[in-house]
Amino acid sequence: MKKMFKNKKFKIFVISVLCVGLLCVGAVIGINAYMISYVSDYLIEADDLENYSFDCITVLGAGLWDGEPSPMLKERLDFALEAYETGCSTKFLMSGDHGRKDYDEVNAMKDYVAENGVDKDCVFLDHAGFSTYETMYRARDVFKVEKTLIVTQKYHLYRAVYNARKLGIDAYGYLREEKIYSVGNDIREAAARVKDFFYCISQPEPTYLGEEIPVKTASATLTDDKEKI
Repeated sequence: MKKMFKNKKFKIFVISVLCVGLLCVGAVIGINAYMISYVSDYLIEADDLENYSFDCITVLGAGLWDGEPSPMLKERLDFALEAYETGCSTKFLMSGDHGRKDYDEVNAMKDYVAENGVDKDCVFLDHAGFSTYETMYRARDVFKVEKTLIVTQKYHLYRAVYNARKLGIDAYGYLREEKIYSVGNDIREAAARVKDFFYCISQPEPTYLGEEIPVKTASATLTDDKEKI
């Protein structure tokens, strides 16, 4: 009898674990599907950009290689330059990780577009864009962005636009087919979408806020201090 009882308890335990696992998988699938569906109406292709006007073009960091933009980040910056050439905005908001003196995504991003003909005075730097969620929160509260075009790879675009819109920014995504891609991106992004879904509900403050530097009225030089976060 004891053996049967133990077996029964074990079966209940296994079934419970399986049920919880299925619920978690279902939640991940459901949240991802919802986020992609929600954002689908806010993605803009290159041919339509000339019909829009934005406070700024927001570019999200994607790592450095030996102090230079990684291939993925270069692709984002090239997409941003394409958008800039359409005249949809005259300003950039470069957001990335500059939490250490020896790691500076945003100035590398600024230098890249400047080398491609953009006036540095048109480039605002968010030195504390440590995550997609924090970038959008700071865009709203520090840089007072009301309407923006977000530039990143397609797999990441859904979450970025979702975060921005749920935080009250009239955000659109620049829809481009990226060349740099891996299945690992999709796996990580599926989990990140779930995390940010709940972040957008609870809306925790980012690591840093700071004084307001409105992109529409302030000078971009206010963000030039390389140690400023």
